Order: sequence, then C-alpha cells, then structure tokens
Amino acid sequence: MLVLSRQKDESIMIGDDVEVTIVDVRGDKVRLGITAPRSIPVHRREVYDAIQREKDQKAAHNTEQ
Repeated sequence: MLVLSRQKDESIMIGDDVEVTIVDVRGDKVRLGITAPRSIPVHRREVYDAIQREKDQKAAHNTEQ
C-alpha cells in the first residue's frame, strides 16, 4: 500500500485517467473528489463488497441449475 500525505485541494493521479482530490478535511473525516472515465466504476468499499457478494450468489445459483 502506498501512503501519501495530501492537503486540501491537492490531488494524486492513478494512471493517466483517474484523479483523486482532497476536497475537505474535518476532524477524522476526509472528503475525496474522484475524476475518472465513465468506463471505470468507482464505489465505496462496502458497496463494492455488496456487489461482489451479489455476483457470487448469482453465479452459485446459475451453477445449481
């Protein structure tokens, strides 16, 4: 894992197409702005995990048939 220090309004680039900007810092909360092509899905981790579980359940259900 790469750990970087950034301040408000500073960014990091992921590849050539994804920019992550620190929008706000309040106490222990950080707000991020993410600019990415529409072809790259961007989700909070808990949403991503839920999507993966749903895909796994559908795949398991399809193999039972």
